[in-house]
Amino acid sequence: MARLVLRPTVGFTLVGFMFAAAAALHSAAAGDWPQWRGAGRDGVSTEKGLLAAWPAGGPKFLWKTTGLGKGFGSVSVRGDRIYTTGEGAEHSRVLALNVANGNILWTSPPLGKKGGDPVGPQASPAVDEQGVYVLSQFGDVVCFEAATGKERWRRSLVKDFGGTAPSWEYSESLLLDGDKIVCTPGGGRGAVVALNKHDGRTLWQSKDFKDPAHHSSLIAATIDGVRQYIQLTAQSVAGVDARTGALLWRAPRHGDTAVVPTPIYADHHVYVTSGYNNGCNLFAVRKTGNRFTVKQVYAKDRISNHHGGVVKVGGYVYGHCNSGRWICQEFLTGRIVWEHKGVGKGSVVYADGHLYCRGEDRKGTVALVAATPEGYVEKGRFDQPDRSREQAWAHPVVAGGRLYLRDQDILLCYDVRAR
Repeated sequence: MARLVLRPTVGFTLVGFMFAAAAALHSAAAGDWPQWRGAGRDGVSTEKGLLAAWPAGGPKFLWKTTGLGKGFGSVSVRGDRIYTTGEGAEHSRVLALNVANGNILWTSPPLGKKGGDPVGPQASPAVDEQGVYVLSQFGDVVCFEAATGKERWRRSLVKDFGGTAPSWEYSESLLLDGDKIVCTPGGGRGAVVALNKHDGRTLWQSKDFKDPAHHSSLIAATIDGVRQYIQLTAQSVAGVDARTGALLWRAPRHGDTAVVPTPIYADHHVYVTSGYNNGCNLFAVRKTGNRFTVKQVYAKDRISNHHGGVVKVGGYVYGHCNSGRWICQEFLTGRIVWEHKGVGKGSVVYADGHLYCRGEDRKGTVALVAATPEGYVEKGRFDQPDRSREQAWAHPVVAGGRLYLRDQDILLCYDVRAR
């Protein structure tokens, strides 16, 4: 069982602040996917009226766009625009595309220098009505105007906050929460930093949480009335106060090489997993008096998700594990309900009763799978055309009745609306 860590709650929790922040995180329209893993950062779409089965060969193909450049970032969608990142001839940059036809509307000034290992930016943008907020592979945090692509402000996780990029460069996707941009420079000056989204001004840096940065992306949660940001590193999983950055709780957890999947929060429980045989864990987090306690509920070594992520639907978690199979797992107990080879190792999102599973191998198979604990029920599949030579690490996105598949230089769009 994990060691308990007790931390006092810092400051007052204002009801108005809590509800404003929560509303801001979920204020996007139902058809939008405004940041990494959607409006709730959980890989779950609220859309309805989507196909319950695909015809042979997959859903209707709408368009293909080329010229995005190298990179493993996925897309974000807001209104009639799509936003993504890619490496150009001279530097990395952000691109805005038209939802209707995939035409490139603007290409930003430099996001950062080109290169890295892997090559190109890896993060997905966060978008609101004013800005597009992006992290480059070398730690540049930049805001571009959503309408024009003009740069508004810029910070550096390395120069400004003492951060050190992890072994595979920075790949975290920025968290947009109300008026804050939150991210993880890592290191001795504080692992997490919050910036004012309007001008990039520093609001706080978490001076008592100093884990090195890895590759997981932050989530926001309100636990017992306290808004907080939860992060997974190679050393621990922790929550910091959204207003001050003070450490609220921390549970030691070992990770190796690349700790990538985004945590999941539900009903006082935080679920984390990572690859390289480090399994999955569930932690119970509660506030008693003015302190938080964290207690490990379970640790399961059979289920290690590399970087395709997992989704929680009802009382179950779905995703790919180190056994080489897709699994359905009880959230509160860790029990495996079913497992199946599916499309092979890959990523997943959920929409309208179904899992959208994307294989990362050369075939790039995409499958529609019923999200049910009753067993693996596939409702259609197709192999992605025009596959690159790179692994298909960009997660699929379902937004506005469309399925988006990013593969390095190209973006494919499919119609998944029910007729």
